[in-house]
Amino acid sequence: MKLPRQCAALIGGLGTRLGSLTANTPKPLLDCAGRPFLFWVLRELSRFGIEEVVLLAGYKSERVEEFCREAQALLPKPLTLKLSVEPEPAGTGGAIWHARELLDESFLLINGDSWIDTNLARFFAAAAEVPDAVGYMLLRAMEDCSRYGVVEVSGSRVLSFREKPGIKQPGLINGGIFILDRAVLDYISPNCSLEKDVLPVLAAKHLLHAKAMEGYFIDIGIPADYERAQKELPKRLHRPAIFFDRDGVLNEDSGWVGSPDRFIWIDGAMEAVRQVNDLGYHAFVVTNQAGVAKGFYEEHDVAHLHRWMTGGLRAFGATIDDIRYCPYHPEAVVDRYRQHSEWRKPGPGMIVDLLHKWDAIAERSVLIGDRQSDMEAARAAGIRGTLFRGGNLGDFVRDIREPHTSGVDGQQK
Repeated sequence: MKLPRQCAALIGGLGTRLGSLTANTPKPLLDCAGRPFLFWVLRELSRFGIEEVVLLAGYKSERVEEFCREAQALLPKPLTLKLSVEPEPAGTGGAIWHARELLDESFLLINGDSWIDTNLARFFAAAAEVPDAVGYMLLRAMEDCSRYGVVEVSGSRVLSFREKPGIKQPGLINGGIFILDRAVLDYISPNCSLEKDVLPVLAAKHLLHAKAMEGYFIDIGIPADYERAQKELPKRLHRPAIFFDRDGVLNEDSGWVGSPDRFIWIDGAMEAVRQVNDLGYHAFVVTNQAGVAKGFYEEHDVAHLHRWMTGGLRAFGATIDDIRYCPYHPEAVVDRYRQHSEWRKPGPGMIVDLLHKWDAIAERSVLIGDRQSDMEAARAAGIRGTLFRGGNLGDFVRDIREPHTSGVDGQQK
């Protein structure tokens, strides 16, 4: 299966168990800490390389359309939102069928009223290693499965689904997150249930695999859990961040690295990013790119290299949440880049922008840099800086939550 860039989100249900709360509002659009619940879900998806979301709507679809216009202006990363409205209630499978013309060759599918806080990059990478699967689902271990159907597996292969046991017992449940190949459309009709009509057939044909993931899970389907989400979700999504300088930290600094053929990962760099993802921290990159100002390469080359970097990390089970670079230099050869900029380290601009856009916890955030200018930028932004002197970056990051001291001078890039 391919690493997904697109997600389809099921948001068409009536939400009857929430009573009057959903009388005029689709369940995923209910307010949670000042934003619709779905906003937080979309923000999390964008961290893991999802660039487009197709909202599979039904009930009160006009509210969803309004949400699309508002959300795109508030999300910290660009995310294309498309709307597919089923003409009448068609079930979870039918919602996919009605959106078939909008779907990629491989796409993520989620329930818009639930979320598991985990490193989805590991889930994506594991799915990519099962080329013959039509579906790959995320499972979660629960001590009490009384409210949920139970999934039986052998290794990664899904064997069967059992109905809600009705009594408290442990087991693996459907986490509401899937990667599906377009071939799934061969098993879907205009009105059907993905859970009841499609997934059991895929399992019987050995075409459905799964991975169990740990992490905080919330489903706002009942009033008690919706109230719990009001208090718990903001705490989960208000994260510290690890900021990585690029040249000399993530990759060898051979001077003006502007293309993949000149990019060599530092030992342990991919492992370091994945560790940060597993910790639940934001992983950001902040890099001075004076090579643009000096005419060695252009901004589109930087963008291409960063796409290549993040693609390699995704295949490894890691993700960079967001990247900032500064192409300006006071002695630029290219006129339009000749200026002083607060984004150029030792200025704090790139760090401050990311802290603000992602609402990250500055007092628990760290910048890993290889030069004194990085340390100065960290201090100016109000976060801790730690100097990477070389070696294995994965080993260096293992104790990243503990304070580091450097006292070593560096050279400004």
